Amino acid sequence: MKATVRAHPNIALVKYWGKRDEALILPHQSSLSLTLAPIHVTTTVEFGAPSDTVELHGHAARGSERDRVLRLLDAVRVQAGRDLGPAKVVSRGDFPMAAGLASSAAGFAALAVAGRAAAGLPQDTRASSILARRGSGSACRSVQGGFCEWMRGEREDGEDSYAVQRFDAGHWADLRMVVAILDRGEKEVKSRDGMKNTVETSPYYPAWVKDAEAEVPRARELIAKKDLEALGELCERNAWRMHSTSLAADPPLCYLNSATLGLIQHLREQRKKGVPVWFTLDAGPNPVLLTDAAHEVAAEALARACGAVDVVRCVPGGDATLLTEHLF
Repeated sequence: MKATVRAHPNIALVKYWGKRDEALILPHQSSLSLTLAPIHVTTTVEFGAPSDTVELHGHAARGSERDRVLRLLDAVRVQAGRDLGPAKVVSRGDFPMAAGLASSAAGFAALAVAGRAAAGLPQDTRASSILARRGSGSACRSVQGGFCEWMRGEREDGEDSYAVQRFDAGHWADLRMVVAILDRGEKEVKSRDGMKNTVETSPYYPAWVKDAEAEVPRARELIAKKDLEALGELCERNAWRMHSTSLAADPPLCYLNSATLGLIQHLREQRKKGVPVWFTLDAGPNPVLLTDAAHEVAAEALARACGAVDVVRCVPGGDATLLTEHLF
């Protein structure tokens, strides 16, 4: 009745931004991401505990944070079809929580896989991805490694909205992602609230949905060919358009700051000098730089020169994995 899983976060190259169903966390459009290593979250789940307890990154979870974890485990109980008793959950990450790397993606992916294993359910990638999605949308893309596509789906129950691996971690081993942490502070508007406001008030949102959906097959083709320059241009274009929808919301929502813009502008100058480096940017001020192994050190140096207080260098990561050693 106990299982431990290690999962990696992911960064969306074609973004997920906006839900068509808030309760089931179903997206308006598909997205495509790269799983990142060596950073990870490790989660242990045990059923049959004296009472429900949740510890996240060394602290007792409270309020909505705790409720999200326990709701996911309630779904595991339904799938198991039997009384599993209260659950104890301990989860720890090894990377800066303020890095903009969506620790919840790795955390809920690990929770979904560990929860099913602790309940005695068979390993099932699709079922785990659907379950992880119900905790945090992007978590469905962290159940597997490499490049994963979260398919939008059409069904109202969400059973056709899950992530599939398009290319494994070894497909493009030379690819590098360099996270430039410019600001460790908490963002004023959480992603889920920013999404909701954008969907409801931005006049650009319908165009975003159509455009982003069309970018997914283009990104797949470029990844298949390992075309760094074209993929970098696509990532930047998609990130700018996502943030444009938020800037057009009411009230306007801006996740970028002056340091973000400074670094992004500097990348253009570096490309003119022959350094192959591009950016992507989720809902926060910290860009993730896309480059290759030969220019990874240069990418870190330019991030620090532009004010990065910390840098996390990443390679393509693998699947969520069951471990034999537990956190308790």
